[in-house]
Amino acid sequence: MNNLILDAGIAALVCVDNSSTDPKNSTLQKLIASDVKLWLYTGQALEIISQIQVCLADGEQIKQSHKAAKLLTELATRCSWLAMLSEDVAGLTDDDPIHIGLTEAAKRLGEKTLIVTDVESRLAKGRPFIQLEEVSREVESNSQIPFIDLATQQDRIRPELERNLFRVLHHGQYVMGAEVELLESRLADYVGVEHCISVSSGTDALLMALMALGIGQGDEVVTTPFTFFAAVEVIKLLGSTPVYVDIDPKSYNLDPELLEANISDRTKAILPVSLYGQCSDMDRINEIAGSRQIPVIEDAAQSFGATYKGRRSCSLSQIGCTSFFPAKPFGAYGDAGACFTEDSDLAESMRQIRDHGQSGRYQHCRLGLNGRMDTIQAAVLLAKLAVFDQELASRADAARRYSELMESAEISQLLTLPTIEPHNFSSWAQYTIEVSDRNHVRSVLSDNGIPTAVHYPEPVYAQPALSEAVVHCPATEHAAKRVLSLPMHPYLTQDTQKLVSRSLLKALES
Repeated sequence: MNNLILDAGIAALVCVDNSSTDPKNSTLQKLIASDVKLWLYTGQALEIISQIQVCLADGEQIKQSHKAAKLLTELATRCSWLAMLSEDVAGLTDDDPIHIGLTEAAKRLGEKTLIVTDVESRLAKGRPFIQLEEVSREVESNSQIPFIDLATQQDRIRPELERNLFRVLHHGQYVMGAEVELLESRLADYVGVEHCISVSSGTDALLMALMALGIGQGDEVVTTPFTFFAAVEVIKLLGSTPVYVDIDPKSYNLDPELLEANISDRTKAILPVSLYGQCSDMDRINEIAGSRQIPVIEDAAQSFGATYKGRRSCSLSQIGCTSFFPAKPFGAYGDAGACFTEDSDLAESMRQIRDHGQSGRYQHCRLGLNGRMDTIQAAVLLAKLAVFDQELASRADAARRYSELMESAEISQLLTLPTIEPHNFSSWAQYTIEVSDRNHVRSVLSDNGIPTAVHYPEPVYAQPALSEAVVHCPATEHAAKRVLSLPMHPYLTQDTQKLVSRSLLKALES
């Protein structure tokens, strides 16, 4: 993405007469309508207002000031504010200290960032300063569609995000700070359970859940072979044996009708994975497990925010585990995760395990690990939680549009669209279709600037680290050869989805 910072004079030009036929203003309006990202520097906010006032020839000074502020506020809806940091005042002794601040701010956005200015002394210094007339020659069109658009989300929550992050930097409680406890409380309320235990990753969430249940050497854990490696990895790390149950070919989740045949006297837990954002058939799984007093752990790494028969994912079994990896629907800016439970004893065990097995300072009552969530990640997630439900609704809208655009292709049997059970609301972590010639389709889409992903290209049991060749799950193996995930996030536009769908159909027809 191209980043352009508008110097005060240029920003004022846009504000005062955005309908002007002047070539300069026409260029700016084209930039605003393009895929170029425009920034305003907070260190110039008052300067921009002053320049707007100079351009306004009518009215009293007070009215001009009010109008200027209103015009700048309107412009800011089409731009992003770039924060002024302490390093930006390094040039206070310079004849033009603002140019130092602008230069430092541009560096933070990346080496290709340019500053559009009409100040001759700044232009004389060369890059990153350029005049407006040069912009069209310097800015490259960005034809690549993002698979996941975290930048637009960040623009939306920037004020609260920056406020939260700077609060952590100032209070200095980087481990188990107040933000962690606040996040746990809000997430427990959101999910509808008594306890949320924040942890360092989704993988550690699964590991701690198994440890809290006493899973260990010689035990068996029933799970799905169509998932990310972490679900099986944690079972093996504890010396236990994964037992694979094939998937329902429509939902891609563990098929509960095959579950009973895979339970033995050594089965100590069942670990279904809610894949692509849709919850597994948890009532049936819990019914089978309950009749044998076997605990169930829901791997909700992709389904946080989803619901099953009106209940939220992570509240559907003894323990729910999720991931806040950045690419997830509810993601941090690094690794993070959480465990959820109604059981106070399990909650206490997991809290001890995440902090080296401590029941109190230097009182290690069990073996544990270092699995705490960083306070900074909690601060990020608190900012994101405010818009999460709206983003879930936007994901659902995007999924519906995709399905409508490609319905004819499914009727023609060129592809298979996702199926969501009527009692489920998906978080749409991925929008995953099935195609027969996946490599060809991916190649054509890539040539058109459309990224794709495969979740997952082979069963877990086929991984070299496991090499469990005796396992055979036909539905999993069939899906692994055909699944293809398309760009999916809350900020997908209809035009982008139409482009993706048209390109996909051409690839299928060719």
